[in-house]
Amino acid sequence: MIGVLVLGLVGGVTITVLAGKAAGKISGVKTFGTLDRNHVQTDVTYPQVPPVGGNHAPVWLNCGAYKDPVKNENAVHSMEHGAVWITFQPGIGDAQIAALKAAVAGKSYTILSPYPTQPSPVTVTAWSTQLNLNSATDPRLAKFIAKYMQGPQTPEPGAACTGGTGTPTG
Repeated sequence: MIGVLVLGLVGGVTITVLAGKAAGKISGVKTFGTLDRNHVQTDVTYPQVPPVGGNHAPVWLNCGAYKDPVKNENAVHSMEHGAVWITFQPGIGDAQIAALKAAVAGKSYTILSPYPTQPSPVTVTAWSTQLNLNSATDPRLAKFIAKYMQGPQTPEPGAACTGGTGTPTG
């Protein structure tokens, strides 16, 4: 009897966790299919701004928050490892930036950085997946992070997001 109870509890928790990762479609998310994943020593011209994946630097970017723009090729490598990259237009204001920092606080597989040339105020990107937002307080931001950080689209889930290049500034 106790064994059946434990199995039911474990099964229920497993289903809840899996359902949370796959929970509902998020309005506005664009996906880009299978992308190349080669390590290259040169700059890459990506078709999306910010990039959603593709060939990238051999060294990943350390996850965390950055006050200055980061190198695309290193951030793309981190997304290959399961990181979500949140970028913002530099002029969005201190309150918006504070909201973004709060959204990534305590989440080890996130990168936050300015991206001056992106088309929307905030963009959230995971490997082959992207969502443009008008505000840091859009509830889809948290849903995207929950669904895609180390999500099923990740080519190398669990690979390092530390020990690479870059020094997050908080």
